[in-house]
Amino acid sequence: MYLCSECGWSGVKWYGRCPNCGQWGTVQEHHAPMAPARTAAGRKPGMGSGGAAGLGTVGAGDAAARPITDLGGEADEGDKRLATGFSEFDRVLGGGIVPGSVVLVAGEPGIGKSTLLLETAGSIARGGRTVLYISGEESAAQIRLRARRVGAMDERLLLASTTDLGSALDLMASHRPDLAIVDSVQTIMSGDSDGISGGSAQVREVAHGVIGVAKSFNIPTLLVGHVTKDGSVAGPRTLEHLVDVVCRFEGDSRTALRMLRAVKNRFGPTDEVGCFDMDDAGINEVADPSGLFVSSFDAPSEGACITFTLEGRRSMPIEIQALVTSSALPAPRRAVNGVDYNRVAMLVAVMHKHARVQLLNKDLYLSTIAGGSAKEPSCDLAACVALASAATGRPVPRTTAAFGEVSLTGEVRPVPRLEQRLLEAQRLGFRIVLVPARQRLRKEERLASLRIVRVPAIREALTAAGVVSAARHLSPGT
Repeated sequence: MYLCSECGWSGVKWYGRCPNCGQWGTVQEHHAPMAPARTAAGRKPGMGSGGAAGLGTVGAGDAAARPITDLGGEADEGDKRLATGFSEFDRVLGGGIVPGSVVLVAGEPGIGKSTLLLETAGSIARGGRTVLYISGEESAAQIRLRARRVGAMDERLLLASTTDLGSALDLMASHRPDLAIVDSVQTIMSGDSDGISGGSAQVREVAHGVIGVAKSFNIPTLLVGHVTKDGSVAGPRTLEHLVDVVCRFEGDSRTALRMLRAVKNRFGPTDEVGCFDMDDAGINEVADPSGLFVSSFDAPSEGACITFTLEGRRSMPIEIQALVTSSALPAPRRAVNGVDYNRVAMLVAVMHKHARVQLLNKDLYLSTIAGGSAKEPSCDLAACVALASAATGRPVPRTTAAFGEVSLTGEVRPVPRLEQRLLEAQRLGFRIVLVPARQRLRKEERLASLRIVRVPAIREALTAAGVVSAARHLSPGT
């Protein structure tokens, strides 16, 4: 039989492209295993040829059903979370690492996955716990050099370099560490499975083995995973279903900012984001990222407006800067960074039609600060204010923020979780905020220090921001 590792399609004929999901190279030959003979009910599973790999079936020897009220003592063990040493990491995980859980940390090459986990291992080891770091990518000497650089040297941090699954599982079963780290799941190979290292069959077999040992011996385990070109976790999608937590370590290699997002979490929320800063000495957590995407100039400057974006449960200020110049080209130039190109073209047309701001024959440059992303529809109004400010030369006060989605009719539409954005703006000392007129606030009394200006359309918004005169908007020939 042939199975698709992406969607689970099965058939008796091989295809280069899955007829169900359309993915290439995912249909593989599959042989159904023979059912083992059972000698007695509740027989304990054997250890198999892969050493501790026979422990892959969680709880196979104790399949009796019991009332949930009788599991109080065992269930309470899950509340004793293991702190990683990074408060940002702990918050993303929901308070720490749950005993016996398997956490998959995926990210692009060179983004800092191994450095983050090595510093985590060093912090836990300095707390008096044993940590086992198994690497299939680097030798123990190479890991030691990096551990010395980031300050993770401790005698309770055990290093091992192997690409054999049986050896890795035997190390976990024999040492019984307080935390195990496997770097990475794509480099470990099992002799009981066919395929190349990193293939779907191998990744699935390695995941089953590691999860089985982690659950059987109650060992919290961190798995490092690679990603593909489109940013998804490499290997079969079943890998993400098998583990308990899936985290993605993201960032731009040109900047030092790194963000850790929980895509799946069985023990906590999936809308938390942890912020980190990467330098020569390793990874540092950023407890308050409010100043990362805002320029340090206190004086107002033309062509700049601040809005607030949502990163998980966090609301962070981000500055959008615009530059408008006369064009000497038949087709005016449009250059954007951190914002959506097609959306900027739409906003320029809306401003021309409904606010009489003529930018169609101008060279436009729109960018964010420090590589931030302002691609939410709620950033539309701030982008329009920045463009109009750059065109008229009228600066926007640094204590003014704008929120709103701009439609094709020129209407300023509501944005999600506006109160959370306004509370953060009030905390950072903002005084005036432009919000959609149709959006109501449940607890407006909590925003006493903010002057909330409700704007129904783009024309009124530009006038309220002070970038366009109330008596006369820009004519098409300006």
